[in-house]
Amino acid sequence: MTLHATPASAGTLLDRYQSIRRQSFNICAPLQTEDYVAQPVPFVSPPKWHLGHTTWFFENFILAEQMEGYQRFNEALNYCFNSYYQSQGPRILRDKRGNLTRPSLETIKAYREYVDEHMSRFLEQYAQDGLPEDLALLLEVGLQHEQQHQELLVTDIKYILGHNPMHEPYQTDYTAVTSPEPAPLSFTQVKEGIYTIGHQGEGFSWDNEQGAHKTYLHDFAIANRLITNGEYMAFMADGGYEQFGYWLDDGWSWVQEQEVKAPLYWYEQAGNWWHYTMQGLQPVDPNAPVTHINYYEADAFANWKGVRLPTEQEWEAACRLLCQGIPEGANFVESERFHPTAPVNSQDFQMLGNTWEWTSSAYLPYPNYPRFKGALGEYNGKFMVNQMVLRGGSCVTPRSHIRMSYRNFFYPQERWQFTGLRLAK
Repeated sequence: MTLHATPASAGTLLDRYQSIRRQSFNICAPLQTEDYVAQPVPFVSPPKWHLGHTTWFFENFILAEQMEGYQRFNEALNYCFNSYYQSQGPRILRDKRGNLTRPSLETIKAYREYVDEHMSRFLEQYAQDGLPEDLALLLEVGLQHEQQHQELLVTDIKYILGHNPMHEPYQTDYTAVTSPEPAPLSFTQVKEGIYTIGHQGEGFSWDNEQGAHKTYLHDFAIANRLITNGEYMAFMADGGYEQFGYWLDDGWSWVQEQEVKAPLYWYEQAGNWWHYTMQGLQPVDPNAPVTHINYYEADAFANWKGVRLPTEQEWEAACRLLCQGIPEGANFVESERFHPTAPVNSQDFQMLGNTWEWTSSAYLPYPNYPRFKGALGEYNGKFMVNQMVLRGGSCVTPRSHIRMSYRNFFYPQERWQFTGLRLAK
């Protein structure tokens, strides 16, 4: 296995391991026991399953393979918490995860404690000499994997609570504020030329970011910020969901079949739009970025505006041009807002944090794509079909998890993640 990562001491990795593992439980702290088991639709996994699966990852790929004499907590959990690794044996189907009333939540907590205790012992034995590079990189994969599931935990919890007719809030100690009016929509020109796309330099990256390569880009222009709720409501008011001319054929079929009239979680009451947020039902803030839209909706809006979505190569080139690293105050999960916010100033291009941004690029391998070896080769490569690339992270992405080269991917009809759009031309 070859990954780009900077070696770290066993002590540093143990500290990060413990911190990241605690965060998963912190995310679940507001939940009631019943919330841990719900699976309202096949693509949403119960919170309890996320806690078990991320624990299984460390047990299965590190402890069972690398720790001499390790005894699994319970062999049956391999079937319950394997996600999609064909090489690791049979598993419960994704749409059946809600059937896992057993193991109990208490058993899963005990499972996490058992694995965490053994991981601590395992890492401590390398305190003097440090971890071998391959093992350190494997541990890093596990930590990055858990951070991915922390974002999924938040979005799955939102779907579970947001589709409960009581619409109870996840976060009760937060006061919503109206966002300031953002700067007028404008476009920054990016000159044609040859740009390097993909992960460069030190630090961790997934295999789908590797294979850095040069690509030629024609002159293009990219918007200075994300599209707002107010701008999206103008599209709705102008009949955006009723006029097939703005839509891809698959998208128009989706609109008709699902009878879609607005972004996910939006409700119209007495002529006003409300939406479910992690703070419960709130009036839609016209100045905040629109979110929970799918690729079809993003593309239709761009067509309505007479422009387009950026390609992922254009997005990355523009991000490297406009952003000098992750901006201070960028809206990630650490802000505990759990919702996109308006730009803080005219230099805040909102390219990192707030919402994942749909691009017009299909999810495909880069040239010289260095697929992970062994079981981890199933992590990304086999999903490179029928999905679209998103960039930039969201308001529920861990800050330490995102990079300018990070490639997320979802099916074009999916919108339960914090997804938004930026225009290009």
